[in-house]
Amino acid sequence: MDILASLWRVLPWTDWTALAVFFLSWVGYARFAHRRATTRPSLLALTNRERTRWMLQTTGRENRVVDGVVVQNLSASPTFFASTTILIIGGLLAVLSTTEKASEIVREIPFAVRTSELVFDLKVVLLAAIFVYAFFRFTWSLRQYSFGALLVAAAPPHDRYTGDAERAAFADRAGRVMGLAAETFNDGLRAYYMSFAATAWFFSPWALMAGTAGVVFILYRREFHSDVLAVLAADGPPP
Repeated sequence: MDILASLWRVLPWTDWTALAVFFLSWVGYARFAHRRATTRPSLLALTNRERTRWMLQTTGRENRVVDGVVVQNLSASPTFFASTTILIIGGLLAVLSTTEKASEIVREIPFAVRTSELVFDLKVVLLAAIFVYAFFRFTWSLRQYSFGALLVAAAPPHDRYTGDAERAAFADRAGRVMGLAAETFNDGLRAYYMSFAATAWFFSPWALMAGTAGVVFILYRREFHSDVLAVLAADGPPP
Protein backbone atom coordinates (compact mmCIF):
# COMPACT_ATOMS: atom_id res chain seq x y z
CA MET A 1 0.00 0.00 0.00
CA ASP A 2 2.84 2.38 0.80
CA ILE A 3 4.37 1.73 -2.62
CA LEU A 4 1.07 2.42 -4.37
CA ALA A 5 0.59 5.60 -2.36
CA SER A 6 4.10 6.77 -3.23
CA LEU A 7 3.54 6.01 -6.89
CA TRP A 8 0.26 7.89 -6.83
CA ARG A 9 1.99 10.97 -5.41
CA VAL A 10 4.65 10.97 -8.13
CA LEU A 11 2.24 12.41 -10.70
CA PRO A 12 -0.43 15.10 -10.33
CA TRP A 13 -4.06 14.10 -10.85
CA THR A 14 -4.05 15.73 -14.29
CA ASP A 15 -1.32 13.37 -15.48
CA TRP A 16 -3.16 10.31 -14.13
CA THR A 17 -6.31 11.51 -15.87
CA ALA A 18 -4.42 12.01 -19.13
CA LEU A 19 -2.93 8.51 -18.89
CA ALA A 20 -6.36 7.03 -18.24
CA VAL A 21 -7.77 8.88 -21.27
CA PHE A 22 -4.85 7.68 -23.37
CA PHE A 23 -5.16 3.97 -22.56
CA LEU A 24 -8.96 3.91 -22.49
CA SER A 25 -9.08 5.64 -25.86
CA TRP A 26 -6.55 3.23 -27.36
CA VAL A 27 -8.24 0.07 -26.09
CA GLY A 28 -11.72 1.49 -26.58
CA TYR A 29 -11.11 2.50 -30.17
CA ALA A 30 -9.62 -0.91 -31.01
CA ARG A 31 -12.75 -2.64 -29.72
CA PHE A 32 -15.01 -0.08 -31.36
CA ALA A 33 -13.31 -0.53 -34.73
CA HIS A 34 -13.62 -4.32 -34.47
CA ARG A 35 -17.33 -4.17 -33.69
CA ARG A 36 -18.03 -1.33 -36.10
CA ALA A 37 -16.55 -3.37 -38.94
CA THR A 38 -19.35 -5.92 -38.52
CA THR A 39 -21.99 -3.33 -39.48
CA ARG A 40 -20.00 -0.85 -41.57
CA PRO A 41 -17.12 -2.10 -43.75
CA SER A 42 -13.73 -0.88 -42.61
CA LEU A 43 -10.57 -0.59 -44.64
CA LEU A 44 -9.21 -3.74 -43.04
CA ALA A 45 -12.43 -5.70 -43.61
CA LEU A 46 -12.53 -4.80 -47.30
CA THR A 47 -8.89 -5.64 -47.87
CA ASN A 48 -9.46 -8.96 -46.09
CA ARG A 49 -12.21 -9.62 -48.64
CA GLU A 50 -9.68 -9.07 -51.39
CA ARG A 51 -7.26 -11.44 -49.69
CA THR A 52 -9.89 -14.18 -49.79
CA ARG A 53 -10.45 -13.46 -53.48
CA TRP A 54 -6.73 -13.61 -54.04
CA MET A 55 -6.52 -17.03 -52.41
CA LEU A 56 -9.45 -18.21 -54.53
CA GLN A 57 -7.60 -17.13 -57.66
CA THR A 58 -4.54 -18.98 -56.39
CA THR A 59 -6.39 -22.30 -56.55
CA GLY A 60 -6.86 -21.88 -60.30
CA ARG A 61 -3.26 -21.03 -61.14
CA GLU A 62 -0.80 -23.62 -62.35
CA ASN A 63 2.21 -21.45 -61.55
CA ARG A 64 2.06 -19.79 -58.12
CA VAL A 65 5.36 -17.96 -58.19
CA VAL A 66 3.53 -14.63 -58.33
CA ASP A 67 1.58 -15.50 -55.18
CA GLY A 68 4.80 -16.31 -53.36
CA VAL A 69 6.29 -12.99 -54.42
CA VAL A 70 3.21 -11.13 -53.19
CA VAL A 71 3.39 -12.83 -49.79
CA GLN A 72 7.08 -11.94 -49.56
CA ASN A 73 6.33 -8.31 -50.41
CA LEU A 74 3.57 -8.17 -47.81
CA SER A 75 5.88 -9.58 -45.13
CA ALA A 76 8.50 -6.95 -45.97
CA SER A 77 6.48 -4.21 -44.22
CA PRO A 78 6.34 -5.84 -40.76
CA THR A 79 10.00 -6.81 -41.17
CA PHE A 80 10.95 -3.19 -41.81
CA PHE A 81 8.87 -1.84 -38.95
CA ALA A 82 10.14 -4.49 -36.53
CA SER A 83 13.74 -3.56 -37.34
CA THR A 84 12.96 0.16 -37.03
CA THR A 85 11.20 -0.43 -33.72
CA ILE A 86 14.30 -2.07 -32.26
CA LEU A 87 16.31 1.04 -33.12
CA ILE A 88 13.69 3.28 -31.54
CA ILE A 89 13.65 1.20 -28.34
CA GLY A 90 17.44 1.36 -28.22
CA GLY A 91 17.32 5.14 -28.60
CA LEU A 92 14.77 5.48 -25.80
CA LEU A 93 16.88 3.31 -23.50
CA ALA A 94 19.85 5.54 -24.32
CA VAL A 95 17.76 8.56 -23.32
CA LEU A 96 17.09 6.92 -19.95
CA SER A 97 20.83 6.75 -19.35
CA THR A 98 21.15 10.51 -19.94
CA THR A 99 18.00 11.66 -18.21
CA GLU A 100 19.47 14.86 -16.78
CA LYS A 101 20.65 16.23 -20.14
CA ALA A 102 17.53 15.07 -21.97
CA SER A 103 15.17 16.62 -19.43
CA GLU A 104 17.07 19.91 -19.68
CA ILE A 105 16.53 19.93 -23.44
CA VAL A 106 12.80 19.31 -22.97
CA ARG A 107 12.57 22.14 -20.43
CA GLU A 108 13.84 24.53 -23.09
CA ILE A 109 10.93 23.68 -25.39
CA PRO A 110 8.29 26.46 -25.30
CA PHE A 111 5.10 25.58 -23.36
CA ALA A 112 6.67 22.36 -22.01
CA VAL A 113 5.75 21.61 -18.40
CA ARG A 114 8.66 21.56 -15.95
CA THR A 115 8.89 18.12 -14.34
CA SER A 116 11.28 16.13 -12.21
CA GLU A 117 13.71 13.65 -13.71
CA LEU A 118 11.64 10.78 -12.33
CA VAL A 119 8.53 11.98 -14.15
CA PHE A 120 10.59 12.47 -17.30
CA ASP A 121 11.78 8.87 -17.00
CA LEU A 122 8.17 7.68 -16.67
CA LYS A 123 7.30 9.44 -19.91
CA VAL A 124 10.21 7.81 -21.71
CA VAL A 125 9.26 4.42 -20.25
CA LEU A 126 5.72 4.87 -21.58
CA LEU A 127 7.08 5.44 -25.08
CA ALA A 128 9.39 2.45 -24.76
CA ALA A 129 6.50 0.25 -23.62
CA ILE A 130 4.43 1.31 -26.63
CA PHE A 131 7.21 0.40 -29.04
CA VAL A 132 7.86 -2.91 -27.28
CA TYR A 133 4.20 -3.75 -27.81
CA ALA A 134 4.51 -2.69 -31.46
CA PHE A 135 7.58 -4.89 -31.90
CA PHE A 136 5.74 -7.96 -30.68
CA ARG A 137 2.81 -7.24 -33.00
CA PHE A 138 5.05 -6.72 -36.03
CA THR A 139 7.04 -9.91 -35.42
CA TRP A 140 3.85 -11.91 -34.88
CA SER A 141 2.49 -10.49 -38.13
CA LEU A 142 5.67 -11.59 -39.87
CA ARG A 143 5.25 -15.14 -38.55
CA GLN A 144 1.62 -15.23 -39.65
CA TYR A 145 2.63 -14.23 -43.18
CA SER A 146 5.07 -17.14 -43.15
CA PHE A 147 2.17 -19.42 -42.19
CA GLY A 148 0.21 -18.03 -45.11
CA ALA A 149 3.12 -18.71 -47.43
CA LEU A 150 3.14 -22.31 -46.22
CA LEU A 151 -0.55 -22.64 -47.04
CA VAL A 152 0.00 -21.31 -50.55
CA ALA A 153 2.94 -23.67 -51.08
CA ALA A 154 0.97 -26.65 -49.73
CA ALA A 155 -2.13 -25.97 -51.83
CA PRO A 156 -3.01 -28.84 -54.20
CA PRO A 157 -2.39 -28.36 -57.94
CA HIS A 158 -5.11 -26.42 -59.73
CA ASP A 159 -6.46 -29.57 -61.42
CA ARG A 160 -6.70 -31.62 -58.20
CA TYR A 161 -9.64 -29.79 -56.63
CA THR A 162 -12.89 -31.77 -56.64
CA GLY A 163 -15.14 -28.72 -56.95
CA ASP A 164 -15.83 -25.10 -56.14
CA ALA A 165 -16.64 -25.92 -52.50
CA GLU A 166 -13.13 -27.26 -51.92
CA ARG A 167 -11.60 -24.21 -53.59
CA ALA A 168 -13.75 -21.88 -51.50
CA ALA A 169 -12.81 -23.72 -48.29
CA PHE A 170 -9.10 -23.30 -49.03
CA ALA A 171 -9.54 -19.66 -50.01
CA ASP A 172 -11.44 -18.95 -46.79
CA ARG A 173 -8.81 -20.63 -44.61
CA ALA A 174 -5.77 -19.13 -46.34
CA GLY A 175 -7.43 -15.74 -46.69
CA ARG A 176 -8.20 -15.74 -42.98
CA VAL A 177 -4.55 -16.41 -42.11
CA MET A 178 -3.47 -13.55 -44.38
CA GLY A 179 -6.15 -11.37 -42.81
CA LEU A 180 -4.94 -12.15 -39.29
CA ALA A 181 -1.42 -11.16 -40.33
CA ALA A 182 -2.77 -7.88 -41.69
CA GLU A 183 -4.80 -7.24 -38.52
CA THR A 184 -1.76 -7.84 -36.35
CA PHE A 185 0.31 -5.51 -38.52
CA ASN A 186 -2.47 -2.93 -38.19
CA ASP A 187 -2.18 -3.20 -34.38
CA GLY A 188 1.51 -2.36 -34.66
CA LEU A 189 0.81 0.63 -36.88
CA ARG A 190 -1.86 1.82 -34.47
CA ALA A 191 0.74 1.72 -31.70
CA TYR A 192 2.98 3.94 -33.82
CA TYR A 193 0.14 6.44 -34.19
CA MET A 194 -0.54 6.39 -30.47
CA SER A 195 3.15 6.99 -29.76
CA PHE A 196 2.77 10.45 -31.31
CA ALA A 197 0.01 11.19 -28.82
CA ALA A 198 2.23 9.89 -25.99
CA THR A 199 5.00 12.24 -27.12
CA ALA A 200 2.67 15.15 -26.41
CA TRP A 201 2.88 14.23 -22.71
CA PHE A 202 6.34 15.86 -22.64
CA PHE A 203 4.52 19.18 -23.16
CA SER A 204 1.64 18.71 -20.73
CA PRO A 205 -1.08 16.26 -19.71
CA TRP A 206 -3.59 18.42 -21.57
CA ALA A 207 -1.52 18.04 -24.72
CA LEU A 208 -1.56 14.26 -24.17
CA MET A 209 -5.35 14.23 -24.01
CA ALA A 210 -5.67 16.49 -27.03
CA GLY A 211 -3.14 14.42 -28.98
CA THR A 212 -4.97 11.22 -28.07
CA ALA A 213 -8.27 12.63 -29.33
CA GLY A 214 -6.61 13.82 -32.54
CA VAL A 215 -4.95 10.46 -33.24
CA VAL A 216 -8.18 8.53 -32.61
CA PHE A 217 -10.03 10.87 -34.96
CA ILE A 218 -7.40 10.36 -37.67
CA LEU A 219 -7.54 6.58 -37.23
CA TYR A 220 -11.34 6.61 -37.48
CA ARG A 221 -11.33 8.77 -40.60
CA ARG A 222 -8.79 6.57 -42.34
CA GLU A 223 -10.40 3.27 -41.41
CA PHE A 224 -14.03 4.21 -42.04
CA HIS A 225 -14.17 7.34 -44.20
CA SER A 226 -11.08 7.38 -46.44
CA ASP A 227 -11.10 7.71 -50.23
CA VAL A 228 -9.46 4.34 -50.71
CA LEU A 229 -12.22 2.78 -48.61
CA ALA A 230 -14.82 4.21 -50.99
CA VAL A 231 -12.95 2.78 -53.97
CA LEU A 232 -12.74 -0.68 -52.40
CA ALA A 233 -16.38 -0.62 -51.33
CA ALA A 234 -17.51 0.29 -54.85
CA ASP A 235 -16.43 -3.15 -56.03
CA GLY A 236 -19.55 -4.67 -54.54
CA PRO A 237 -20.14 -7.62 -52.21
CA PRO A 238 -17.87 -10.62 -52.28
CA PRO A 239 -18.81 -13.44 -54.68
